[in-house]
Amino acid sequence: MTVTEALETRISVRDFLPTPVPLEVIRRVLATASRSPSGGNLQPWHIDVVAGAKLDELKAIMQRRLAEVAAGDRSEQPEYDIYPKELVSPYRDYRFKIGEDMYARLGIPREDKAARLRWFARNYQFFGAPMALFCSVDRRMGPPQWSDLGMFLQSVMLLLREEGLDSCPQECWSVYPQTIGRFIGLPAERMLFCGMSIGHANPEHPVNRLVSQRADLSQFATFHGV
Repeated sequence: MTVTEALETRISVRDFLPTPVPLEVIRRVLATASRSPSGGNLQPWHIDVVAGAKLDELKAIMQRRLAEVAAGDRSEQPEYDIYPKELVSPYRDYRFKIGEDMYARLGIPREDKAARLRWFARNYQFFGAPMALFCSVDRRMGPPQWSDLGMFLQSVMLLLREEGLDSCPQECWSVYPQTIGRFIGLPAERMLFCGMSIGHANPEHPVNRLVSQRADLSQFATFHGV
């Protein structure tokens, strides 16, 4: 598989088959992804992989945690804003469209808030994926090192495609940093950045046929002297 093919076939999968992911595959992917660039070669990423009985345990924990939140528990807060508080056009438009396109494929109308919340809660079951990872970073690191995390995670997702696997990066896990931190034994000096579901996409589920639209090159690239 070429890099182009990996990029063009990578999507955020939201329904997985239960087929296990071999340990040697994820070890190989992570080791290769460590060649990702980072400023000053700081390599600021820290990865926790969860599968098997531990993943089942975490899913049960999250079911209880979501029930507590639904009952009014607001004791846990995210440690960073996933999106800017004032999301302006065109970024707001991009986000709105992908959300509406996804729910249209699922047949969930905008006014059915309860159904949309139930679907979103599937994030915390990893969409049925048999493996997950969490990425964290030292709190002393700044925005440049957070961009390094993105490059590492992109490498992971492309390498997974090379292995015939799929993924879904999930910043929604940052909403529960204490719950996840306790579960994976995250030291106090590290901040949870995101999670990722890993496995084989269910080809029969309509949500996995969603392909997000991307802006035309002319909308984001300016060429000087060429």
